[in-house]
Amino acid sequence: MSEAAERAVAQHRRCLRALVTAAPAPDPEPAPEKDSSGSPWPTGHRFADRTRARHADVHALLEAGHSRRSVQRQLGMTWRTVKQLAEAKAPEELFTGQWQNRPSVLDDYKPYLDDRWNEGCTNAWKLWEEIVPLGYKGSYQRVRAYLHKKRTSPRLAVARPPSPRTVAGWILRRPETLPEPEQLLLKTVRTHCPEIDALTRHVRAFAVMLTERQGERLPDWLVAVRQDDLPSLHTLAAGIDRDRDAVIAGLTLPWSSGAVEGHVNRIKMIKRQMYGRAGFNLLRKRVLLAS
Repeated sequence: MSEAAERAVAQHRRCLRALVTAAPAPDPEPAPEKDSSGSPWPTGHRFADRTRARHADVHALLEAGHSRRSVQRQLGMTWRTVKQLAEAKAPEELFTGQWQNRPSVLDDYKPYLDDRWNEGCTNAWKLWEEIVPLGYKGSYQRVRAYLHKKRTSPRLAVARPPSPRTVAGWILRRPETLPEPEQLLLKTVRTHCPEIDALTRHVRAFAVMLTERQGERLPDWLVAVRQDDLPSLHTLAAGIDRDRDAVIAGLTLPWSSGAVEGHVNRIKMIKRQMYGRAGFNLLRKRVLLAS
């Protein structure tokens, strides 16, 4: 039951975001001052600095009286490059449209990556493997670059939601022994997720059957479980159905196999003490003498 409950909560982990409260937003940082040249790239950008330097070289030679063909030979540029640089009054005219707002094959998958990032999955290789079956045709390096930008960019400090195992523990514990803060958190999750609410009701109903020996209620419990969209509990119910009579007896009768299991464990301990160097006869004698 505990394993089935944890799997069910994991299938609805997005509902756990209801427990996350964002920290107070930090004071906004002042916007960087725009470059006086009007360039979309500040000084220090490799592409911008190279273009500015080449533009200056071309115009310096032209002002010195050299022809465009001479500039082409001296600087080792193509005729088209020299023509573009010579006709541009300022290097910033050559920057328009460069690397700005270009569509990417990753654009359709960024919402999914953002969701998984917020869930705590930050491994670029794992996320790349997850979006490939969804139709992503791009490279792993593109995914890694996108996540690196998210990793290095400033963001709000946000508390992580509890893990599925933690929430399953709240569901499996006795309600009266659950601390009040955890009761409130579980109530919030149940309010935002009908499936986890149904899971909580089924788990607690089963716990009552187990502790109060109400095995006659098991058939009705199985019917109720199958009416909700909880695949992990359906698997558990199918396993119970294969041995329904024994399960009902275990939930009803006061006897258990605990004593037998204890004797089996004791015999195994005696057997291990002989390190496999004695046969059945010695084992039988030791068991009888120990009794």
